[in-house]
Amino acid sequence: MPERTWEYQGWDPERERLREALCTLGNGRFATRGAAPEADAGPVHYPGTYAAGVYNRLTSTVAGRQVENEDLVNLPDWLPLRYRLPDPGGGPPTDWLTPGGPELADYRLCLDLDAGTLTRRMAYRVPGGELLVEHRLLVHMGDPYLAALRTTFTARGWSGTVEVESALNGRVANTGVARYRELNGSQLTGVDTGTAEPDTVWLRCRTTSSHIRIALAARTRTTPATAPAAVTASGAPSDTASGTASGADDRRVAQLLTLPVAPGRPATVEKTVALFTSRDPAVTDPLQAALDRVRQAPGFAELLAGHRTAWRHLWRRAELDVPGEAGRILHLHLFHVLQTLSPHTAELDVGVPARGLHGEAYRGHVFWDELFVLPYLNLHFPEVSRALLTYRHRRLPQAVLAARAVGRSGAMYPWQSGGDGREETQELHLNPRSGRWLPDHSRLQHHVGSAIAYDVWQYCQASGDTEFLHGKGAEMLLQIARFWASSAVPDPGSGRYRILGVVGPDEYHEAYPGADRPGLDDNAYTNVTAAWVLCRALELLPALPPFRREELLDRLALDPAELDRWEDVSRRLTVPFHQGVISQFDGYGELLELDWDGYRARYGDIRRLDRILEAEGDTVNRYQASKQADALMLGYLFAPAELAGLFERLGHTLDDDIWRRTVDHYLRRTSHGSTLSGLVHGWVLVRARRADAWQYCQEALIGDVADIQGGTTAEGIHLGAMAGTLDLVQRGLTGLETRADALWLDPVPMPPLSRFGFRLRYRGNWGVRVSVEPAALRISVPASAAQPIRVELGGRTAVVHPGEERRFAVPSCH
Repeated sequence: MPERTWEYQGWDPERERLREALCTLGNGRFATRGAAPEADAGPVHYPGTYAAGVYNRLTSTVAGRQVENEDLVNLPDWLPLRYRLPDPGGGPPTDWLTPGGPELADYRLCLDLDAGTLTRRMAYRVPGGELLVEHRLLVHMGDPYLAALRTTFTARGWSGTVEVESALNGRVANTGVARYRELNGSQLTGVDTGTAEPDTVWLRCRTTSSHIRIALAARTRTTPATAPAAVTASGAPSDTASGTASGADDRRVAQLLTLPVAPGRPATVEKTVALFTSRDPAVTDPLQAALDRVRQAPGFAELLAGHRTAWRHLWRRAELDVPGEAGRILHLHLFHVLQTLSPHTAELDVGVPARGLHGEAYRGHVFWDELFVLPYLNLHFPEVSRALLTYRHRRLPQAVLAARAVGRSGAMYPWQSGGDGREETQELHLNPRSGRWLPDHSRLQHHVGSAIAYDVWQYCQASGDTEFLHGKGAEMLLQIARFWASSAVPDPGSGRYRILGVVGPDEYHEAYPGADRPGLDDNAYTNVTAAWVLCRALELLPALPPFRREELLDRLALDPAELDRWEDVSRRLTVPFHQGVISQFDGYGELLELDWDGYRARYGDIRRLDRILEAEGDTVNRYQASKQADALMLGYLFAPAELAGLFERLGHTLDDDIWRRTVDHYLRRTSHGSTLSGLVHGWVLVRARRADAWQYCQEALIGDVADIQGGTTAEGIHLGAMAGTLDLVQRGLTGLETRADALWLDPVPMPPLSRFGFRLRYRGNWGVRVSVEPAALRISVPASAAQPIRVELGGRTAVVHPGEERRFAVPSCH
């Protein structure tokens, strides 16, 4: 089994923020970056705690314009715990010891994936010897409102006391992303603090515009036991009569403790924190809830035991057996997926944050990343998938209004979503290479609606949740189909329909060269997925129970004439071609060719080619150059037979030769400026049985751990890419599809991963084991009262009953 820990040795100011993101701890409700408790926010460290769904909206002045942005809020920091030694001569205490200080002799970090803990060990040179400090941190997976920090101080070669300050810090803002720093980041107001018990302090506040109330309570206990010497708010003593801290600035409250230490007699500080917000179910007073929860919380050892048990159960349900370094990285990816989207998430009104709960990049927004995340969750935690799709359904009315506002019917979902259903995509974005603020037209990525429809369909195929499909799922699917039908305009010259003025997944191309309007026409990915949505909607309607179908047709005012148009559009949408390959969009083949070798020689890393060209006074809109997979995304979503069927319905032939030429064409013209790029290209090449597939799979694996996008991971991990690598093993290498009430399998060879296995959950069967080895695939179904599983593989049908294991010969895997 691959090693299940990630270790870092030595304090590295250039990489501490990256480590903090990769060492983030969370439980699906909130997460805390793995920052040193001694550290304040600054160039080296960035403490951050984020609760799923806690957003706030602020207005900023950018390039002479007023712009509004909604952000995932950096909550008050519960981590602070710092320490120092008294002056040997009886003078003022020494400075606080910090990892970056001259006294630091050793520094080690260990992220334990099995236990869900982060341990930081430091040694400081002090008069007479060394002070050893060990922090062990957890964000409780069993109780999603609790977190805890245990700090142990050990004296080596000396005896004396250590002065410790344990604090809650409300002096925080959203400043974690350099290119956002010109924007207003002060998200919190009404901060006040106080004491509840001799060992407990609290802090409460609210967001400035969304008016979400937030409260934290921190209980600090020591061994040997000692009472706090003082409770301060920004250096001012508390008003013990009122329990409220006094002072000019009460946004930080701290307990001061003095601990005796000696060789062989360590001292320990246990800090237990409860965090509640007014968004939490069954909570009317977040402060009272926090105080009650922290008062009842057990000690660190018992908290750790319960936390480990919760993680053990998660790992059991998400068992993954992949050897070597690939397996080690995949377990880290799985760890971060489970921390962001755990079973606790199923109780919340939240979507899939593209950068996890690990930082402030993309402002914590929800894009299309569930397209890469849900296929994994569907087969392990379907209740979480259902909740994430329900987030989209709750925002369906807003999507209908958005479509109406631009003269369309149906539902137009936003490219970026947050607290509610409005479009959150920025109007301006900064090119850090040129320093210019530029118009942002990525809101024209209406293909996000097709992604949501695809997610609904895939979830229901995997889970068999017909209740959702016939209810919320049908409402979304039909309204998205209606939007695409209303977006399609007839072209008398070709006898086809066109979809105009959109942006595809590539994102580089937002307009034609010299055009006075943004948007592109007939993006192939957009048009083909729109046709797929229309097909699925037309397939679903007659399959609905008649009572429900009549209700939906009446409520949506869907008449036979409109359905006839859906049928017509689904067969006659334009798919552009050039030089025998699928065109990314109409006119793509007329763009200039880029001097790729010249740009690589000049700049080295050209992943963000768009920024390079803009800084030169040029634009990527003039070139056949893509940021990431666009037309090739079709090969990620659809198996070859299904994709060929879609093209045939649209009046085109898509055979293996055309697809191979299309893949080769775009591989040579893609800069891979997104962590999703390696994933999608790797998947497409795996399914095509290409020898170069592993190169792209490796890039997807190391995207965050090696920070190959040049500093972006420190601002938050890339959740879609992480989940996508898990799904690459689960579905990409096995050819696993869930359709027609069966598991369909078509394994492909990948020599570096010739043996692997995983468990999944399918139609009431928990813990189904899939094992792949050279020349064979095994499926084992644990004994239960569930229905047997039908398996389709290589033209053969088999039924695997609970309590059985079946072995399938797979000659193609030699």
